[in-house]
Amino acid sequence: MNEKSVSLPQRLLAETLGTAFLLAAVVGSGVMAQRLSGGNEALALLCNTLPTGAILTVLILTFGPLSGAHFNPAVSIAFALRGEIPWRNAGYYVAAQLIGAIIGVWTAHLMFELPLWQVSLHARTGAGQWLAEFIATFGLLLAIFGCLARNPAAVPYAVGLYITSAYWFTASTSFANPAVTIARSISDTFAGIAPAGAPAFILAQIGGMLAAVLLARWLWQK
Repeated sequence: MNEKSVSLPQRLLAETLGTAFLLAAVVGSGVMAQRLSGGNEALALLCNTLPTGAILTVLILTFGPLSGAHFNPAVSIAFALRGEIPWRNAGYYVAAQLIGAIIGVWTAHLMFELPLWQVSLHARTGAGQWLAEFIATFGLLLAIFGCLARNPAAVPYAVGLYITSAYWFTASTSFANPAVTIARSISDTFAGIAPAGAPAFILAQIGGMLAAVLLARWLWQK
């Protein structure tokens, strides 16, 4: 299906559903990992990482032909900056992603019989974590732009593998997504982030996105 032939409501539903499934996987696998890991944090992180990378690949393959499978405000804003989607559509995408992210978190809470409304107490802050979020988002956008320039069919696998890797090489465990950051602030689970730490994460993510847009324009002339 040609993405340009898909109606805006269809695209927005794809973005909402995709982001919801992503957050359900992130939070749900975090809860399951914490319950089954016996206090081994490395094992819990591994069990949180693998489902996240896997579901991203599946979701991009599934919804990519409909909406482009952004599931991430940083990605939508980057494509608007590059002139590849209209700014108005980017705004709709961001709204759909935020709604989907919250639905996904709440769905995970319900599946594991946790309180629906929560506020995370998991502090994630400091210069190292902010730098990690800059790098995580910068690398994610470069992976997307590089694959689109030379091998578009590789995007789903590149994104899934990049996030799987970045969970481990970044101090922040690679949120790399403002909608994910906001939604995880309302989940006091393994994957959560205290609301006070979210704004700095989002600023770092936007900075990484802007740097990637500028560098990609020079590297791939796009």
